[in-house]
Amino acid sequence: MEPKHQVAVPSLEEITKERKRLRRGVYYRKALLSTVSVLVVVAAVSVLIATLFLPILQISGDSMAPTFQNGEIVVLFKNRAFDTGDVIGFYYQGKILLKRVIAGPGDTVVIDRDGNVYVNEQLLQEDYITEKNLGDCDIEFPYVVPQESYFVLGDKRENSVDSRNSTIGSIPKDQIIGRVFLRVWQLNKFTFF
Repeated sequence: MEPKHQVAVPSLEEITKERKRLRRGVYYRKALLSTVSVLVVVAAVSVLIATLFLPILQISGDSMAPTFQNGEIVVLFKNRAFDTGDVIGFYYQGKILLKRVIAGPGDTVVIDRDGNVYVNEQLLQEDYITEKNLGDCDIEFPYVVPQESYFVLGDKRENSVDSRNSTIGSIPKDQIIGRVFLRVWQLNKFTFF
């Protein structure tokens, strides 16, 4: 007769250690799953907020210099009421452009050869520009802004394509995404508007 194999019976201490090890594994898996779930929800909510309420844009070009520089990142606030001087983002040929609101619906705009801007016969005090310029202008003055539209200009007038050119013209309200309310990058220029 062959000898039977003896099965080693673990001690109570070994069983206790093994149970603790298994419980720790279950605990860490639950913690990891919980953390990943929270991160997914936070990411989804962030994307939803950014899409619906606070679009984030990176500045491309220098038509808004010196106010905004190429590469800066700004946050827009989606709303439907805009004041003269607000910088807004709007859709144009599949792109988003940023320009400054100069006049609203029904306002009359005149820009003279020297680049002075008059809205309803009042000269605008434009501290945000460094040089006045008529720029690329092919519209006739006086220009009356259509209802539900806004007349916009870039801050760097000599090279900004904006409402002075009939290819863009006045911006219909339904094409406007919102107004810039926060510059988040570069950190040393973090600013609320």
